[in-house]
Amino acid sequence: MVRPCGLLTHEKKPVPLKSISVNLSICEFVAGVSATLNYENEEKVPLEVVFVFPVDEDSAVYSFEAMVDGKKIVAELQDKNEARASYEDAISQGHQAFLLEEDDSSSDVFCCNLGNLPPGSKAALTLKYVQELLLEADGAVRSVLPTVLNPRYQLSGGPEDSCLAMKRPMVPVEDVPYTLSMDATITSQHGVERVQCNCPLRATEYLADKTSAQISLADGHKFDRDVELLIYYREVHAPSVAVEMGEPSTKPDCLMGDPSAMVSFYPNIPEAQSPTACGEFIFLMDRSGSMDCPMSNRDNSPPRIEAAKETLVWLLKSLPIGCYFNIYGFGSFYEAFFQKSVQYTQDTMEEALRKVKLMRADLGGTEILAPLQNIYSAASIPGHPLQLFVFTDGEVNDTFRVIREVKSNGLRHRCFSFGIGEGASTSLIRGIARVSGGAAEFITGGERMQSKALRALKRSLQPVAEDVSLSWNLPPGLAAKLLSPEPTIIFRAQRLIIYAQLTGKLPPAKATGEVCLKYTLQGKSFENKVMFSLQPKFDANFTIHRLAAKSFIQTKDVGFTDTPANDQKEVLKVSIECGVISSHTAFIAINKDLNKPVQGPVARRDIPAPDTGFHSSIKALIGDADHKIRFIDAVDESTSYHCMPHRKNSSSYSSMMKKSLDFLGQVKHSVLGFRSKTPKPVSESPPEIDSAYFSTSETNLETNHTVVEDDHLAQLISLQNADGSWCLSDGLAVVLGMSLEDILAALPVKGADPSGWATVLAVLWLHGNCQDMKCEWDLLERKAVAWIHTHAGSVVQELAKAAVDFLKLSVDPAVFAP
Repeated sequence: MVRPCGLLTHEKKPVPLKSISVNLSICEFVAGVSATLNYENEEKVPLEVVFVFPVDEDSAVYSFEAMVDGKKIVAELQDKNEARASYEDAISQGHQAFLLEEDDSSSDVFCCNLGNLPPGSKAALTLKYVQELLLEADGAVRSVLPTVLNPRYQLSGGPEDSCLAMKRPMVPVEDVPYTLSMDATITSQHGVERVQCNCPLRATEYLADKTSAQISLADGHKFDRDVELLIYYREVHAPSVAVEMGEPSTKPDCLMGDPSAMVSFYPNIPEAQSPTACGEFIFLMDRSGSMDCPMSNRDNSPPRIEAAKETLVWLLKSLPIGCYFNIYGFGSFYEAFFQKSVQYTQDTMEEALRKVKLMRADLGGTEILAPLQNIYSAASIPGHPLQLFVFTDGEVNDTFRVIREVKSNGLRHRCFSFGIGEGASTSLIRGIARVSGGAAEFITGGERMQSKALRALKRSLQPVAEDVSLSWNLPPGLAAKLLSPEPTIIFRAQRLIIYAQLTGKLPPAKATGEVCLKYTLQGKSFENKVMFSLQPKFDANFTIHRLAAKSFIQTKDVGFTDTPANDQKEVLKVSIECGVISSHTAFIAINKDLNKPVQGPVARRDIPAPDTGFHSSIKALIGDADHKIRFIDAVDESTSYHCMPHRKNSSSYSSMMKKSLDFLGQVKHSVLGFRSKTPKPVSESPPEIDSAYFSTSETNLETNHTVVEDDHLAQLISLQNADGSWCLSDGLAVVLGMSLEDILAALPVKGADPSGWATVLAVLWLHGNCQDMKCEWDLLERKAVAWIHTHAGSVVQELAKAAVDFLKLSVDPAVFAP
C-alpha cells in the first residue's frame, strides 16, 4: 500500500504544506534532530488531518508539539489506548487535539492525527528526536534524514489497520510546491576533517581548529532522495565513556533520575590471514516487482534486480571451497535454487550462475516470512554454521512479525541484511540483523551493492570475538545496571555502544571509574579498558538517557499486539518515564482554549508529492489486484512455493549484465560454459526491457572509487573457477587486451601449467587496474593466490616477475607472498 509523507486528511487527501525546516545537531556519534512542518488551511471549512512520515528505526522520539495561530501546544506521552480514547473524545466535543503514535506494525513509520484545524489557521508541527549514527567501513559517520517513504507490502495474515491505504497525486520533482531547508552543526573534540553530502550544500564553515563545522542544504531541494551526510572525524576509534546527569526533579532509582553512561568501544581485532572455509551461506534475494525500479534517481541508474544479480555473481565467486550454499528468490512466492544447501564446487557454482542469469523481478509482492520459515526449518549442517544474507528494498508492512521470526532462530545463525535503494525500511533491515547478532547495510545513491555485500561476506568468514563480557570498577556504593543487551560476539571493525544506568551515591569531585571489555579471539584472551570521570554532565535534552531508553525498549518491544505482558509493562514504564515513544505509547495534546468548539464537515484537499519514478514503476509493475502475475521459472530444477495470489509484472535486463553474464558464451574456450536454456513458461511471458547499466568515470561520493568504464572487471570475475584459478582462454585474452597466441608465447617456464600462468596474469591485472575496488575482489584473489601456491609454488616468483613485465604493470610481485 502507498503511504505518502506529509499532512493528509482522513479522506486520504493532503492539505497545503508550505515548508519543512530541519535543525540538526551532531556531536561525535549522536545526532539531535528538530523538524518543523509548516501548514496552512486556506479553505473555508475545518480539517481533520493525518501526518505520516518516516523516521530512522534507531531514533528516540521524545517530543512533539504544535504551534497553532501563535499558541504552543505540547503533547504528553501516555498509554496508547488511553491516548487514542482521549483524542476521540476531544474531537467529538469540537476541541482541537493532536495524537502522535508509532505505527502498529513498523517502528520506522509514524502517524500524527491533528483534529479540527479551523479555516485560515496555520499549524507548525515540531518533532524532536535523538539517534546514534552509523559508522561506515572507511571511518565515516553517516547521518540520514529520511524523506522517502516507499509503498509497503502487506504480508498475508498481517494487520489491516496499519496507516490507512492512502494515495496521493504525483507531480514531477521540479513542480513540488513545498520546500525543505536543513541547517546542521557538527562538533567533535577530535576535529572534523570533512563533510560530504548526497545533495547540494552551501559552503561549509569550519572553526579555526576544525572542532566544529556548520553546513546548510542548498535551496531548491526536493523529496527525490533521503538527505545523507558523511562526516569524517580525525579520530573515530578511540574508546570513550560519557556520563550524563539525571533529571533533578525525578525521584532516584529510576532511569531519568539516575546518571546514565554511554560506553563506546572499538576493539582492535586483527584480520585473519586464513579465513574460515566452513559455513552454510544462504542468500535470500528480493525479487518483488519493486526490485525492477532503479537503484537511484540518477540517469542510467541500473534496476535494483540487475545490481543484485551482479552482486550474486561476485558472492558466488568469492565463496570458499568446501562450504555449503543456496540461493532463494522471494516475492508473493519464493524459489530455491536447490532443494537443500549444496556443497560449493565448480559444478554447483556453474549451475547457480546459470540460474542467477535468468533471475527477474517477477515474483509480485514482498512475502519474506515464508522463505525465512523454510530456511529455518532445514536441519543444520554439522560444522557449518548458518550465515544468512538478506537483500531487499525493505518494503514490508508488518516488520515486527519478520523480526520475531528471525529472533526466534537467532541462536543458530547470523543475519547480514542489506536495504536497497531510497526509503528501505530501517526497522526491518536493522531489526533482523540486531536480533541475530549480524550486521546491517544500506545501499543508496551511487553506492555499489557489490562493495557492501563482499565486505559482509568477508566479515562472516573472519573469526569473531566471543565470550564477551563487560565489567565495571566503581567506587563503593555505586553500581552499573546495563540497559542495552550485553553483546555475545564482536566482528572485526565493529563499533560497540552500550548504555548503563548508574545507581547509588555518586562520589566526591574528581572521582573516576573504569569499564573493561573482555573477549576471546581464536583461543586468546583480550581486554580493553577505559577510565572515565564520574562527574556527570548536564544535557537539557537528556540525550544519553533517551538513547538508553530506546535501546532498552528495542530489546523488549515486539509490536503493539504481540509484546508479552511482562515486557509490555516494562516498556510502558520506561517509555513514559523517559518520554521516548514506543509501540505501546502515544503523544496526546488537547487544546481546550479555543473561543468556541470547532464545527463543520471535514474537507479533503490534496497536496502533490514528488514522482521519483518509484511510484509510477510500482503502478506499472503491480497493476490491479485482480490480475495474476505472469512469470518465468528461473530454471526447470528450481523449487517454487506459492504463498498468495500473484500480480502482473514486467521485467527488464541490464545491458551491462548481459555483457558480464553472457561474456563466456562469446569466447571459444569458455571456462564456465554458460548455455541459454529455454525457460518453461507458467503463462504468457512478460516483455523484456533493455536498460543500460550505470557506468561512469566519475568518482562516486559514497564509495570513493571509479567504476571501470567497460567493466572488464565483471568479465574477469565471471571467468574465475570455483577453486580460485583462471584458465588460459580467449575470454581472458580479451580482458587483458592481448592475443591468446602472445600470452602463450610469453609463458616463461616451459611445461608449466597454463592455468598457473593465466591465474598470475589475472591477479596482477586486478592489482594494476582495480586497486580502488579491492574490497570487491579481495576474497577471490585470496583463493587465487592460495591455488597458485598449491599448484605452481616452485615457479610462482618467476611467473610473477615475467607477468609484471608482460603486462607492463608497476605491481610488486610480493602480492603472491604466502
